[in-house]
Amino acid sequence: MEMELSTYFRFLLALIFVLALIGILSWIARRYGVLRGTVRPTPGKRRLEVVEITPIDSKRRLVLLRRDHTEHLILMSPTNELVVETGIIPPPRSDNPPNNIATKGISE
Repeated sequence: MEMELSTYFRFLLALIFVLALIGILSWIARRYGVLRGTVRPTPGKRRLEVVEITPIDSKRRLVLLRRDHTEHLILMSPTNELVVETGIIPPPRSDNPPNNIATKGISE
């Protein structure tokens, strides 16, 4: 009985070791961009951004991409992709909250 218990314990330790090794290697692969398509640009220099994704039906979706301050609308399906519109100028982004009449009187 003692022999069987030690065998199970060694099996459990080996399983924990292998799972930890897989986790560490996957973290390293993501961190350093070893996996295909995971090139990470330096912070603040991203040129490509997914602005919005809208599902059309169960298989198709519209994707709005922004590249170098220009937006592109793409229809994606499991079998192909179609560029619907390109060269869209995005609306100006307003990071300031809208002026509220109620708060104007308080702050002035």
